[in-house]
Amino acid sequence: MDEDLRRAVADRLTAVRRRIAAAAFAAGRDPHDVRLLLASKTMPADVVAAALAADEDRGADALPVLLGENRVQELVAKAPVLAGLGATWHVIGPLQSNKVNAALRWASCVESVASIALAQRLADRAPGGGLDVMVQVNVSGEPTKHGVPPEQAAALATDVAGLDGLRLTGFMTVGANSPDEAVVRAGYRALRELRDEVVGHVPTAVELSMGMSRDLEAAVAEGATLVRVGSAVFGPR
Repeated sequence: MDEDLRRAVADRLTAVRRRIAAAAFAAGRDPHDVRLLLASKTMPADVVAAALAADEDRGADALPVLLGENRVQELVAKAPVLAGLGATWHVIGPLQSNKVNAALRWASCVESVASIALAQRLADRAPGGGLDVMVQVNVSGEPTKHGVPPEQAAALATDVAGLDGLRLTGFMTVGANSPDEAVVRAGYRALRELRDEVVGHVPTAVELSMGMSRDLEAAVAEGATLVRVGSAVFGPR
């Protein structure tokens, strides 16, 4: 592994963890309550390996980094190469029904469930121990974003939670594409309020996967339990 590459990725990873910690402290939260997922879209396997190696260097007490892929094609290409490094994979992009079998060979969680049809297909093919899933919600209403409308999310979450083979762990969203932090935070706040509503009858649905490189501070302030970061660690795509 190229030492300069490893050092650059390690430094950026440290900087991101400091941002998460600072945002958590500012919100009166424990930084250990916020996990980091590295969105490895378009990144070669050796660059992702550098991030995993840097995370390993943090010691046994450190929370492990998660990896997320938007496209199943990239997941199935990288996962076998990185299998020996202890990577845990999430699917974070729209999942086509014909890619479910391939995704489930490697992913431990699908964060992008936005229909009962996809949830049922996942349930039908879930591994013996069950599959973790999240309901993706389009909190901004932007047509370019994937996810169920907020007003439909609670009902979908309840239906998904009732499927054998699936474990609903929470909700995911992509924040509003706006320079106005108040707008971004309002969307994240809406997801937290939705989670709080649903967790009353689905106790496992505690996770809030929200916030990326540009807006993770706003997400942590509104209760994110998982932030998905790509360019801030890997550099521009």
